[in-house]
Amino acid sequence: MRAMDFQPILDEIDDELRPMLGTAGGTVARYIPALARVSPLQFGIALRTCSGETAAAGDAAVPFSIQSVSKVFSLTLAIKALGEAMWDRIGREPSGTAFNSLVQLESERGIPRNPFINAGAIAVADRLVSLGDAKAELLAMLGRLCGEPIHIDEEVASSEADTGFRNRALANFMKAFGTLDNDVDEVLDVYFHQCGIAMTCEQLACAAGYLCRDGRHPLAGTPVLSKAQARRVNALMLTCGTYDAAGEFAFRIGLPCKSGVGGGIVAVVPDRLTLCVWSPALDATGNSLLGRRALELFVEKTGMSVF
Repeated sequence: MRAMDFQPILDEIDDELRPMLGTAGGTVARYIPALARVSPLQFGIALRTCSGETAAAGDAAVPFSIQSVSKVFSLTLAIKALGEAMWDRIGREPSGTAFNSLVQLESERGIPRNPFINAGAIAVADRLVSLGDAKAELLAMLGRLCGEPIHIDEEVASSEADTGFRNRALANFMKAFGTLDNDVDEVLDVYFHQCGIAMTCEQLACAAGYLCRDGRHPLAGTPVLSKAQARRVNALMLTCGTYDAAGEFAFRIGLPCKSGVGGGIVAVVPDRLTLCVWSPALDATGNSLLGRRALELFVEKTGMSVF
């Protein structure tokens, strides 16, 4: 399928889902005050192929809080800098529990199950703090990947910090077990700010492009990760990227995905394209309700799946 064929497919998906905005159920992430004010009546979808062709529909150019989608990029930055040493105190298995659960940290002595649950992402942030100015490095990498300046929504970051009591508990628990090397407040400052990064569907579809191109930069073609490293990030997205709904995503969609409670989901079709959907209303697992449906429709209409 040529990239020029994708635009009518995205338009069809937008036409089908837009009437459901506000009526399909779900709710925005009310536990973060800055996100609680976001209108649920929005839907965007965008893609970028390996060859650089693009398509977009709906609210694809509206910036939103990428939240946990940022974990893909912070993990990439850490792998790029540390290689296999990145995994010394972080697992690679699905959690089967809520993304902010403390239960497994207790039974597994402070080792987070994977880098995409909150504890794991906080541990990745700790590695980045050890390397330098983590916030600046992450923004710079994202800017290079999508070819545009990327910013942090300071209101969202502050809102995260003001209400992040469970994340503070996770970080302090890991610190007690020696999983974190740096000061808890410094690590959490990086974590809260990465969750507050604002991007559009179009920008995210481009920025994640190295994951469908064997680790090569979506614009420059230079290596971001090795082919093996990119394959492993995709594997983690498939098995751990959508909270405790990863099995359902694999069953219904069959693509590596990473979601965030801002309503965004990035999906990868290896060797073909990267796709980003966004709609703020979430289901009970914290994944975008209509975003997930959009990915199901995309797979149905294109036949694209890793299975």
